[in-house]
Amino acid sequence: MPKLVNAVGGERRWWAVMPTLPAPAMGGIGQQMEQAGFEGCFSLQIYGPPFVPMAATAALTSSLKVGTGVAIAGTRSPVETAYAAMDVDRISNGRFVLGLGSSIKSCVTGMYGEPERKLLSHLRESVKVIRYVIANAHKGLDPIKGEYFFADFEEMMLTAPPVREEIPIWIAALQDKMTALALEVGDGLMVHALWSAAYTRSRLPFISDTLAKYGRKREDIEINAWPWIAVNDDKQKAIDDSRATVAAYSGYKEYEPFFEAIGFGDQARACQLSLGEHGDIGKVIGNVSDEMVEAFVTCGPVDEVLEKIEPFWDVVDSLCPMTPYRDLTMEQLTDYNAGLFKLVATARARAGMVAEPA
Repeated sequence: MPKLVNAVGGERRWWAVMPTLPAPAMGGIGQQMEQAGFEGCFSLQIYGPPFVPMAATAALTSSLKVGTGVAIAGTRSPVETAYAAMDVDRISNGRFVLGLGSSIKSCVTGMYGEPERKLLSHLRESVKVIRYVIANAHKGLDPIKGEYFFADFEEMMLTAPPVREEIPIWIAALQDKMTALALEVGDGLMVHALWSAAYTRSRLPFISDTLAKYGRKREDIEINAWPWIAVNDDKQKAIDDSRATVAAYSGYKEYEPFFEAIGFGDQARACQLSLGEHGDIGKVIGNVSDEMVEAFVTCGPVDEVLEKIEPFWDVVDSLCPMTPYRDLTMEQLTDYNAGLFKLVATARARAGMVAEPA
């Protein structure tokens, strides 16, 4: 059997999402991830800053990488983001990855109350400032006058030297302009969960052309995909359990062009009209067909799921599978997360890294 490798001929790497729990519980899950062979884990910014749970996880693990998946650039100063990244990198002894994203205006402005900005240019400037601060805060910083960020640093105390002067910055993207920005300035591209295996495979020419445009090689950047996966021997149950998650994402107006481009524009608009202010997902579920669910969530037994996600590996270095999460009980979430552990164990066994689970 030929060796199973990622898009650059290396080992297929797996990440996971870490829930925010009491620190001992996160430490225990992190240690299980280490034992299972996960490369690392991410914390989401749904509400609070994702650096805090990653610091707790880092303190109770030894080899697991920790990352923000993602930190929303527009909810804090890029200087604070840089300091937080340095802190978690120190706590983890160099295991931190800074995942950054722009989110959408209804989140940054509507939820966090930040001023309306051009999300793409703001993220570009944030990356530049963050890198500058990480590399130079222990030496001294010159004034910055950017489009969005201004600081003279006159009263700034020098920091201790960072563990690393270059912390990897991965940029999350859904549509072409943000994808191009990630490929231009990022150390990594974090593929949105709405990118299916087939869609990701179809973007390979765009990725190759964009890297070439900016004089970069494929090996210069990590491409990390976040597929929604619902492992369940009862495939229809997995589809039904995933429907609310797809419905919720369909209801965001900002995502409408993406749904339109892949043939689900009418369904997405129907979800927007039904969902209103994102309160009652139950009003939306009827607009989401089984076909639409399966376009975004890979459902079924482990073997079927592995076969369907295989095309990702033509494009990516690593995968961070996520379970659907909207309108599920804690018991259901636990079961689907256990399915991800089984999936990764089986995948690593077939790649010749460990014995296949019973």
